Amino acid sequence: MTAMAPGRSEPDLSYLLDHSSHVLRTKMAAALAEIGLTPRMHCVLVHALEEERTQIQLAELGDMDKTTMVVTVDALEKAGLAERRPSSADRRARIVAVTEKGAEAARRSQRIVDGVHRDALAALPEAEREMLLSAMTRLVEGHLSTPEEVAPGARRARQAQK
Repeated sequence: MTAMAPGRSEPDLSYLLDHSSHVLRTKMAAALAEIGLTPRMHCVLVHALEEERTQIQLAELGDMDKTTMVVTVDALEKAGLAERRPSSADRRARIVAVTEKGAEAARRSQRIVDGVHRDALAALPEAEREMLLSAMTRLVEGHLSTPEEVAPGARRARQAQK
């Protein structure tokens, strides 16, 4: 039956990107877990320190849904790393404010994230690192900058039980 499988004419870029991204995420999660953070917590802390941002803005930056964002901020509050406060620009809006303890955790976690990235790139010769980063940047800023809008798949109607 394998003779019927279509032959590839191009390298499987999807597999290469997905697999490397998955492994990098697991390494990141394991490294951050050593200081009691998740990658999402790190993301929220770092972006909330950059400027005053609401949960919705932080969720968009971190590619998180609303429920995941609420759970993440709840965990940060419980750990004393962040708190929800009224915005200084719009009193109706609530922002995520990082505490001093949270700012220190963000500095520590950023060093960890940088180290995971550095270790991954160290697996390549220096010239290849620069080429990879340059090529990936061009893809992300160009051809692969915007996801396609895809209609949800049609669901098959439920079949009557016999």
